[in-house]
Formats: sequence, structure tokens, C-alpha cells
Amino acid sequence: MSKLTKNQKIALSKVEPGKIYKVDEAAALVKEVSYTKFDASVDVDVRLGVDPRKSNQMVRGVVTLPHGTGKQIRVLVLCTPDKEAEATAAGADFVGLDEYIEKIKGGWTDVDVIITTPTVMAKVGALGRILGPRGLMPNPKTGTVTMEIGKAVQEVKAGKIDFKVDKFGIVHSRIGKTTFTAEQLADNLREFMHTIIKLKPSTAKGTYVKSIYLSSTMSPGIQIDPKSVEN
Repeated sequence: MSKLTKNQKIALSKVEPGKIYKVDEAAALVKEVSYTKFDASVDVDVRLGVDPRKSNQMVRGVVTLPHGTGKQIRVLVLCTPDKEAEATAAGADFVGLDEYIEKIKGGWTDVDVIITTPTVMAKVGALGRILGPRGLMPNPKTGTVTMEIGKAVQEVKAGKIDFKVDKFGIVHSRIGKTTFTAEQLADNLREFMHTIIKLKPSTAKGTYVKSIYLSSTMSPGIQIDPKSVEN
């Protein structure tokens, strides 16, 4: 095991072992324990009391964070010519259809979100093997397959994200940057957790939210009291 650096030791010393923090305390502390020289991402890991192997216990949804994620989201819209102006006006970074489908087949996936319309899903569906493993495949459930292209682009640019529980029962997501204020991070975390709580499967038994950890890039995790995010 590698030795801890001086900065790592300082960061660890600020997180009290075994303590479960309230959301506002954790949001302030995660800024203190970040020691990277760049604007680090702030992430949340939520362990849920569900069995993702059962389709009726899959937790998946979308949420618009009040203060966004702090990341510049690159959006590709795959659409017919009649929708291109709407997509461009809404702020899409790339707009087109056949030329981008060929680029993707050639290995290009330099975007964060792909939005399309139901009318061209037959063409887009052929890209499933490329886009699926990268989490880029458009999906009606996440609002990325829609005729309201302009609205979808604006929502994504404003901080709308989609998430789903992994095979271990954990939901992982970015909720901001260390340059955000503690209040902004707390607001984003509460909104994220409120959405997860609303999505509780009726078949889930026992404790639904088992643990919540907040961390920034390379920082120690800070455990949060689930009750404190309900306010």
C-alpha cells in the first residue's frame, strides 16, 4: 500500500472517524478536504436497500440540479433537417444526422449527451453497441428521445442528469464542483436525494437508503445522515 502524502494526511485528519455528518456540515467539509490544484468534482454515492437484479427494484431516474453540475455538457442532437434550427437555437454543440452516425461508427463519441427524435431512432438504434457501454444511448425514460428537442437541450445544459443503481445497489453521481458554495452543494444533494426517495420501489423491503457518502476527486469520503437530506 502506498504511503499517504502530506495533503492526504491533512484531509483525513479533518474527517472525524465514525462520525455521520449532517448534509450542511458535509457540504462545507468536502470543500475543506479537497486538495487538488484543479476544480475537483464533488460526487455522491448512495447505497440502497434494493436488489438491482430484479426488474421491479431497479432505481433509475432524472433530476435537474438547482445549480447544475459545474461541467460544460457537450450535447449532440441527431435529427432531421426540420429540427436542426431548434436544436441549434437551444444551445446544442453538434447537430445533424447521417454524418454524425458515420462519425460514431468510426469511433467518435466526444460528447456527454445525445438527444434524438423518435422518427430517427431506427438509425440511432444501430449504434447501440457503441453508445450503450458509454452510457450515451438516447432513452425515452431519460427524456433524450423526444420531439421537444429545444426543451430537452435546455434542460440538459441547465443541469439535468440521469442516474441508475448499479449491480451492487449503489447510485453514483456528480453533484457539483469544489468551487461551488457549501449551500449550492447542499441544495444539489438534497434535490438529488429527494428524487431518489420518490423512486423507492414498492417491492423494496427494509431500509431503503442505507448510506450516503460525499467526496471530491481524491478526497476521503464523508458519511451523511440520511435524515438530514429530507429537510
